[in-house]
Amino acid sequence: MSSDTKILTRNVEASVVPIGTKVTLQQGESAHITQSLGGTFTVVVNGNMFRIEAKDADALGLEVAVPSFAAPVNEPLTQEQLEKKVWEALKTCYDPEIPVNIVDLGLIYDCHLTPIGADNFKADVKMTLTAPGCGMGPVLAQDVQNKLVSIEPIDEANVELVWDPPWNQSMMTEAAKLQLGLL
Repeated sequence: MSSDTKILTRNVEASVVPIGTKVTLQQGESAHITQSLGGTFTVVVNGNMFRIEAKDADALGLEVAVPSFAAPVNEPLTQEQLEKKVWEALKTCYDPEIPVNIVDLGLIYDCHLTPIGADNFKADVKMTLTAPGCGMGPVLAQDVQNKLVSIEPIDEANVELVWDPPWNQSMMTEAAKLQLGLL
């Protein structure tokens, strides 16, 4: 067994890649980790690909990590500091098949913060996918929402999947293109 292969220590919910259907992987199954970016895990079990959420890292025998953007703050953040944390959080969201974050892929079209109280905010995000038929869309949108509400002053996050303009490779950053061998 390679060091990237883990035996599941408990039953765990996972999403089938690329269709997004939820299934339960069984304790004792062998899971080969092919990607572990942004806290989530892409694994192959019995020849099929699945995505396991960060909160379930323990099922792979790994520690559940608390990302720096979700660390508690001792004093209120300025809107500029909060926006920086939001973009830091968005850069920890990954398509399970592509080792580039969704910001560098050009999938985030808009992110807007609105105060909803003295020190609380709502985040509204418009994002797209590399292909309209991608079944992982709801999974990625939920990942974005979960990460945003884990930031202390954000109490609400709305993520809207949009298709206009259609995504294309020119929307990727130079770093993403380089990483994917497109330059």
